Amino acid sequence: MLPSRRRIASDFSNPSFSYPEPTITARQLIQVARPGLWSTQLWFYLLPLGGHRLLDTVGFWLGAVYVMFPLGLLLYGWNDWADYETDRLNPRKGNLLFGARLPAEALKRLPWMIAVVQIPFFVAFTLLIGAKFLLWIAAAVAVNACYNSPAINFKGRPLLDALSQSGYLLVFVLASWVNNVPQLPWPVFLFGLLFAIHSHLLAEITDIEPDRAAGRRTTAVAIGGGRTKLVVALILLAESTLLFAYFSQTAMGRLAAGFLLLAGVGFAGDGWLRGGRTIAPRHLAYVLVAWNVVAVASMYLVWRNGLFVR
Repeated sequence: MLPSRRRIASDFSNPSFSYPEPTITARQLIQVARPGLWSTQLWFYLLPLGGHRLLDTVGFWLGAVYVMFPLGLLLYGWNDWADYETDRLNPRKGNLLFGARLPAEALKRLPWMIAVVQIPFFVAFTLLIGAKFLLWIAAAVAVNACYNSPAINFKGRPLLDALSQSGYLLVFVLASWVNNVPQLPWPVFLFGLLFAIHSHLLAEITDIEPDRAAGRRTTAVAIGGGRTKLVVALILLAESTLLFAYFSQTAMGRLAAGFLLLAGVGFAGDGWLRGGRTIAPRHLAYVLVAWNVVAVASMYLVWRNGLFVR
């Protein structure tokens, strides 16, 4: 039965009346967790597991699910909560590839929803690997607090915003603990850090205009899009050098090193010829879809060949 006009009028005249805050739909919650980056996070998770047959273990699937949705929700949900002003100016937000664009009222509900999703995994991991998981989650929260907290604000400080991506290396640690395999050698940790930094700088290039409009001083805003492309090129070349130096004993290692070499040369050329110009969000979506295809295909090959555990 529809409310009468008198009832509606009385609601508006009642000072204690308020409409309920907008809810976050299941689709929006998945958007917050950035499905467009799940293949990359799973790629990191599988690196320490190369050559190990673990598909029939509970720990493997628990960790694989966690690094995609619950961990993505924690990382990017916190980021969305802190980035309202920037995200509302960003044309590529509001989809499954690049993340949600939630209204301010809905964002108020996000922290407790993130917490509810984490609880069963926290219990399971603590039972599986012991109290050291508490140290792991404390480190993950600390890195994200430094990045997103307005008081510390690493995301608005050139260089520190890029170095904050070292938090992704915690995925290596968790994968080794949960699946009871050795930790990766130091060259892989260095490779993972460089990979995370170059990926972050690429995102900063695409977000340079919204960040500038919102008053955020990222590395890309500080040095310009063209110079940031050249920095990305140098990082890609460093990654290629690492692979040639430590993992070129297999055809897969040489192929990956060659691919990164070509990518580095390509970015250097793009930065030299096109400066800081970026591509349209629609075309960027095609790039991210293509990357996901490459990531899914390569993660199997890297796991089968045990490339990074040699």
